[in-house]
Amino acid sequence: MSKTPEQKWKESIIQYRKNCQKIIDLSKSIRYAGVINEFGRTLTGIIKPGLKPLLNPEAAKNEFFIISNLMTLRNSQSKAFGPLDVATIRHKNATIICIPSGKVVYYISINPNEKSVFDIARKVKSIV
Repeated sequence: MSKTPEQKWKESIIQYRKNCQKIIDLSKSIRYAGVINEFGRTLTGIIKPGLKPLLNPEAAKNEFFIISNLMTLRNSQSKAFGPLDVATIRHKNATIICIPSGKVVYYISINPNEKSVFDIARKVKSIV
């Protein structure tokens, strides 16, 4: 018996959540791990326990919309540059790692003083 679209959707969300938990567990520097869709909607996300979010809910919604647009627009350049592997954005208070995976993007926020950003990105890619 085949699964209904709703069952497939729920299974996908469960798998994304498990992946986010594995990502959080990779490093003490990781503050947040989440999955956003191509429209900037949060499918799931986990904030490291005990940390205060840097963004309020409305600012997070705007941030994810911006990232989804950035990733979608970058895809149009993939013929010239090849597919996007990882995008990093450095801010004073956090470094953001974005890793596309199919039609979703894994969005990871890490402490700004972390030196091994690309090692973390490599480990995240092995999970997703």
